[in-house]
Amino acid sequence: MLVGDLVDKGPEPAGVVQFLRELSETAPFRVTLIEGNHEDRHRRYHINTEIRPKTARQMAEAAPHLSALDAELSAQDRAFLAAAVPFLHLPEWKVLVVHGGIPGDMETFPETPAELDALSKRQRDKFLRIQRTRFLDVDTGKYLQLGDNQPADPFWAAVYDGRFGHVVFGHQPWRDGPACFPHATGVDTGAVHGGGLTALLLPGEGEPQFVSVPSEAHVPFREGEMPDHPGGELRLTR
Repeated sequence: MLVGDLVDKGPEPAGVVQFLRELSETAPFRVTLIEGNHEDRHRRYHINTEIRPKTARQMAEAAPHLSALDAELSAQDRAFLAAAVPFLHLPEWKVLVVHGGIPGDMETFPETPAELDALSKRQRDKFLRIQRTRFLDVDTGKYLQLGDNQPADPFWAAVYDGRFGHVVFGHQPWRDGPACFPHATGVDTGAVHGGGLTALLLPGEGEPQFVSVPSEAHVPFREGEMPDHPGGELRLTR
């Protein structure tokens, strides 16, 4: 399972997508992609090239890499990205996998993506903030766009109470290894920044564990967007 942001995070994004798409076609196990905010933007760009060309041009003017990547992706690659899901429940571990996080004012969570499809567009758009959530309003728990947060506004996982299970997430890179909160675990260890690529293994038998491989630095960490690392150990049981 992949927690998203395959693209925009390194020098060969099309190669990453192609590799994982081919893996999904040949591996003896199921490959599931949780859609991240970067895949979401590329998917919307490609759709707009066909039905809203003016909007696509505006998107490409603001972010030229959108058109560059779209030109490199095959139809099969784009189909792989389009098949991504917004979340996944792993009931045997009482785990919920999302890309970003859980807004503090979220009271219910769908059991399946099909339930999400039944919502109105406004409701879906609000729900899909799970792809972008980092910081929450300290008073209301509501989602804050990156850059709108103030020093007192907490990182979502620091105050998440476990209401939807233990959340495994990506989106936010952590310099000092996986981030282990009481009810959430962040597995993005900043491969694009040279911090390594980390997986959380949830075996059929035995204890969960992290496995990491080294990487080469590509983009420096942006200090202003780095919440405090919680430290601690993985708190995940069946």
